[in-house]
Amino acid sequence: MAENSVTRTAEVRGLKIIPELVTHHLPLRPNDPAISEFNVAAQQWETFTFQQVYERSVQWAKAFTAAGLKKGDRVAILLPNSAENVFFDQGALLIGLVVVPLHLIGTPENSVYILRDSGAKLLVAMNQARWNAIQKAAEPDGLPDLEDVVFIEEERVSNNGKPKCYTLQEFLKLGESVEELPPLPTPEDLALLVYTSGTTGMPKGVMLTHRNIMTDVSSVLYNIAPEPWDVWLSFLPLSHMFERTTSYYIGLGMGNHVWFSRGINRILDDLKTVKPTIITSVPRIYEKVYAKIQERLRDKSAIAQLMFLEAVDSGWRRFAKQNKLEGEEPPKLRDSLLNSLFEKFVRKNIKEQFGGRLRVAVTGGAAINNKVIKTFIGLGLPIYQGYGLTETSPVLSVNPIGANHPDTVGPIFPDIEAKLSDKDELLIRGPQVMKGYWKLPEETAKVIDKDGWLSTGDLADLLPGRYCRIKGRLKEIIVTSNGEKVPPGDIEQAIELDPLFQQVMVVGEGRPFVSVIVVLEPEEWKKYAPSLNVKHNDIQALNSKPVRQALLKRIRAACKDVPQYGIPRAIWVSQEPWTIENGLMTPTMKIRRHILQKHLSKEIDKIYQDFGK
Repeated sequence: MAENSVTRTAEVRGLKIIPELVTHHLPLRPNDPAISEFNVAAQQWETFTFQQVYERSVQWAKAFTAAGLKKGDRVAILLPNSAENVFFDQGALLIGLVVVPLHLIGTPENSVYILRDSGAKLLVAMNQARWNAIQKAAEPDGLPDLEDVVFIEEERVSNNGKPKCYTLQEFLKLGESVEELPPLPTPEDLALLVYTSGTTGMPKGVMLTHRNIMTDVSSVLYNIAPEPWDVWLSFLPLSHMFERTTSYYIGLGMGNHVWFSRGINRILDDLKTVKPTIITSVPRIYEKVYAKIQERLRDKSAIAQLMFLEAVDSGWRRFAKQNKLEGEEPPKLRDSLLNSLFEKFVRKNIKEQFGGRLRVAVTGGAAINNKVIKTFIGLGLPIYQGYGLTETSPVLSVNPIGANHPDTVGPIFPDIEAKLSDKDELLIRGPQVMKGYWKLPEETAKVIDKDGWLSTGDLADLLPGRYCRIKGRLKEIIVTSNGEKVPPGDIEQAIELDPLFQQVMVVGEGRPFVSVIVVLEPEEWKKYAPSLNVKHNDIQALNSKPVRQALLKRIRAACKDVPQYGIPRAIWVSQEPWTIENGLMTPTMKIRRHILQKHLSKEIDKIYQDFGK
């Protein structure tokens, strides 16, 4: 009998620890493709079977053992999404080590903080250059707990002093004398120490056990259960639990073929090469694609624009009926009559940009704009919105196939209890909830009460069928001096759909009205500036009165669906992009709101001082 998602799901739900996601395939499908990556030296894609993944993981496990690492020791990984990333992770988990993922696009200072706080004894990095930057950032105190550093790309390194440095080949060779591995970990053992992005302060180490993660893997399969033939393209960093749990752990656990992208700059090429059936992404990726579509659409004829809108509306009506969405317009006769036309001239082109056979696109990490999700769904690209926290391993809910309600984040998983506080904050309790924050019992007690309820920090509505709608972050809600409560995220998303605005932050706490600080997209500004009779490279002109008035006009157009009190009445154009490197964004591309407000405090004050002048 041919296998399907039901039989594979049953397999996965019987697993107890993370290494079993690979090892349970060995007697069943050892030679099936497990992961693929692009081999830069050979300039071609390279594929590893489940048997090969296991064998290389055992090599790492033996080398760890030979190096004296024992159950519970922390080992840090600073690698891109790659086969070696998986081998390291699986090898460490096989013998009960605790993996500490570092953010590849994080700063050296961030890496130093995590290495020190976690007490990591070993670090694996791509090359000497990255390690040199970390060493410099660690001066003068150094990294006293770190004993070994392994380099993936280097062919020769100096092995004198502390920590000892190894090439990959040298380190793996250490394990050749090890004949037997230590015992496997138990479900209650610590598996990962994942540091939060730290939007409001220093990152905290989230302690996740094998049971936490395996329960979450099993829960996701209630709603999104991959078929045996599914293909994943992984491009979000594996240092974040969203990508790690979905593309990596679920993909491999279900026996799927997981491809690692060559990087965000090659994502369009990789989509066409890999032709994935499942991807996971953050809203910003979908929103950027949407903005490009809208930009190209403006140059099309009126007929082409009308056909595009009709294709979206027709597809949405069909989707609404299939998913039993209440209050939506039913399908029309012309929908079926024109469907083949819409497919050929509109939907096919969009689908091919994603490889042509995408059947599930999961979005998480933040709320996605309703216009964006409706457009993609109408074009035949099914986006499933989910929700979770690093502290919950991380997924708490995701819209199920066949009952996708895009204005929600799906139903809370069956094994999780959920309720709302008197402030409408979502509180949850269940086996996915972290063990606590590493070495921070007081911080742990602030978010997990004595009865085990975790405060998510998110405002929510709980709807029939356990569907959940997120209304914004509790700490991010802006309260103006007039008492109006403004969720900034919704407004920022609406403005960012205009391709001119690359980054947006709404401000106004304790002020008479809300304002906005923006970073302009350079190429769009270069095209738009002449229409305002200014030079695109004239920095002084960015905050001149005519420019600000013109930008506010575009912002009002983008915010036409926003309540009047939430529409920004003043603007400031930031000359400095907000990046991970300058500490103004998290590695998951969220703005560090409180840090950014402090960084731009003078500009924010000037917005209100100059208003009306």
